[in-house]
Amino acid sequence: MSSLQLHYRSYGDPGSRPLLLLHGLLGSSANWHSIARALEGGFRVLVPDLRNHGRSPHSQDTDYPLMAADLAALIRRLELGAADLVGHSLGGKVAMQLALQAPDMVRSLVVVDIAPVRYDHRFESMITALQGLDLGSLTNRQQADRQLADLLDDPGLRQYLLQNLVKEQGRWRWRMYLDGLIRAMPDLMDFPVATGRQFPGPALFLYGGASTYVLPEHAGAIRERFPMARLRMVPGAGHWVYAEQPEAFLLALN
Repeated sequence: MSSLQLHYRSYGDPGSRPLLLLHGLLGSSANWHSIARALEGGFRVLVPDLRNHGRSPHSQDTDYPLMAADLAALIRRLELGAADLVGHSLGGKVAMQLALQAPDMVRSLVVVDIAPVRYDHRFESMITALQGLDLGSLTNRQQADRQLADLLDDPGLRQYLLQNLVKEQGRWRWRMYLDGLIRAMPDLMDFPVATGRQFPGPALFLYGGASTYVLPEHAGAIRERFPMARLRMVPGAGHWVYAEQPEAFLLALN
């Protein structure tokens, strides 16, 4: 299976040290805009849309080895050499997979509120809610928000998801490939077995103090694959660490 050519946003001086920011499930490169602007003074910041997300191509096949291969192809295409990676949630798993698949491409790794383990969180109902939205009758995003409110009661989550709703040639559509993502969900909730593989470089695992995605029992799985890992909790943050506590998040990166 060949890699896909990812769409990406670019910030900062092209001659600076490359830093890649990777978004989470049902997100896009737009999620990182404020953080990218804060970091562009010291880095060449690149923010791709992962496959089946944002403006990147769609595919029937989606798993972590494929998504890491897409990222490796982007790094080679831009001749970045080794890059610093920061990935949130799904993006954190993609970053971990690339660090294990091609450690020479990764200078350092920051994984935000996720561990290399299987999760039992269920996202199928959320995707089904998005698929059930009557796009043909929509006149604006506010109407879409009201329709989704019956199924998704968190207004912040709805606004996050509705960033993917775009109007083109007079018709509303989702940028993300919902059918492909729901098909891939069993793989995306898991993490590939990496027997004998380790990333020897620096790795920081940031997690929200109010989140349940990174637990004490995950430390063994983290250090088995990332022996130089440091775990750091960000107080007052849930799963969306960089959005909920941006100043603390940026400080933790230093």
